[in-house]
Amino acid sequence: MNMINATPALQETDQLRADIYALLATLLRQAPNGDLLEWLASLESDQDEDTPMARGWSTLALAAKHSRPQQLDNEYHHLFIGVGRGELMPFACWYLTGSLMEKPLVLLREDLNRLGFERQPSVKEPEDHIAALCEVMSLLITNGHGYTAQHQFWQQHLQSWATKFFTDLQNADNAVFYTAAGLLGTAFMQQEDNWFLQLSPAARESGQQ
Repeated sequence: MNMINATPALQETDQLRADIYALLATLLRQAPNGDLLEWLASLESDQDEDTPMARGWSTLALAAKHSRPQQLDNEYHHLFIGVGRGELMPFACWYLTGSLMEKPLVLLREDLNRLGFERQPSVKEPEDHIAALCEVMSLLITNGHGYTAQHQFWQQHLQSWATKFFTDLQNADNAVFYTAAGLLGTAFMQQEDNWFLQLSPAARESGQQ
């Protein structure tokens, strides 16, 4: 996705949220390369913190230490591409309707147009791919859209199915490294749900605007 706009400084919490969405988008768009694996393997979690997010980070770091790019290319192919189709279908329409290219995609395209996003010509998948939606959320945060706009997009296009997708990813037969990615994604979606619930109406209106 391309965003036609630009960009105030972010609070630390919002920068972290944007970075996590961007990381999930990268992992779900294609298998991680050696540089990303090396960075993930270097992550150190707080040993005193026992939260779903902390467990997600530590599990992802451990999985990265024991993974190689070629192995992950094969894993990604079996999970998301396959022969005809992969084990999982990472699209909102599939999870919400059981088919591709249905009404949720129409509504998403209307929202993307309203928000000023353009699909990159090199991207072949429909815009309701989980990687694209995570990328949009990251861009909404970094490009200064307020919490109201972020919450509306998340509620409309991610809340109803993303946790189910990440749970399916944890439990997929072909997932090894991606079990850890699913664990982090599930924890993060639950954290986002709680975070939006805890925002006061005034904070939603004032955030990043």
